Amino acid sequence: MFTATLIADPSQANLDQATLDALCGAWGGGGARWLNPNVAAEFSCDTVPRNAAQAWEGLQGLGVDLVVQPSAGRRKKMLLADMDSTMIQQECIDELADVAGVGARVKEITARAMNGELDFEGALLERVGLLAGLPDSVIDEVIATRISFMPGGHDLLGTMKANGAYCALVSGGFTAFTGYVAKTLGFDESRANTLLVVDGYLSGDVARPILGREAKVQALLEISDRLGLAHADVMAVGDGANDLGMLGLAGSGVALHAKPSVAAQCDIRINHGDLSALLYIQGYAVTDFA
Repeated sequence: MFTATLIADPSQANLDQATLDALCGAWGGGGARWLNPNVAAEFSCDTVPRNAAQAWEGLQGLGVDLVVQPSAGRRKKMLLADMDSTMIQQECIDELADVAGVGARVKEITARAMNGELDFEGALLERVGLLAGLPDSVIDEVIATRISFMPGGHDLLGTMKANGAYCALVSGGFTAFTGYVAKTLGFDESRANTLLVVDGYLSGDVARPILGREAKVQALLEISDRLGLAHADVMAVGDGANDLGMLGLAGSGVALHAKPSVAAQCDIRINHGDLSALLYIQGYAVTDFA
């Protein structure tokens, strides 16, 4: 048995009954129910229809995401999340670079690295090198004035934790930011790179080893093993090329507003919904949110 979930951007709430009924009827589905009126709904079907890809494309044009997955085991016991452009709406290194006056150059490198066009470690070191000489006080300034959370994040963490899930934040970014994000949202642990500071100024380097794609995979392996969980029990979410390893290994790997080359390699793609979409695809209704 499979479950088809339709999800719209909550700020638009543009999923209508006619669209739900049309797809459910065409696929011979049953048990259709609203998870959040005009935002998310689901129904069951016996198989994955042959035209699922075409249906996905058509719904994208309406501003609606479609996820079809096995019904069994879709409620996960662990969340492994990227930070930049996933749990928050910014790339922290880009914000630091903007303050340093090298924003355009760093943003270009970030975009190419996240799309898989550049080696992550080399791109990180090049960008961090451009931050050399910035006072470390700029980190708190950026957190206070430039960082905003991705909509749905508080609901996602609160609801999964209320239902016994373990939540870990794993970033190729920096501990100065993951500490703030993890504490604010309620993550159980976080891992990231450490910006090196000398006499109150950024040195232009990071501590070794550098946490990149393989470190995220390693985090999934280590934490799930420690908790006695199968990889199938894990939901991972990210947007960049350095997230692909953990997205492929997790039971549910969610590409959230991801770079095109990343989304193309993931079965679950959320382009319109926010982080609450990760609850809807697990079968939580808005009335279940913590």
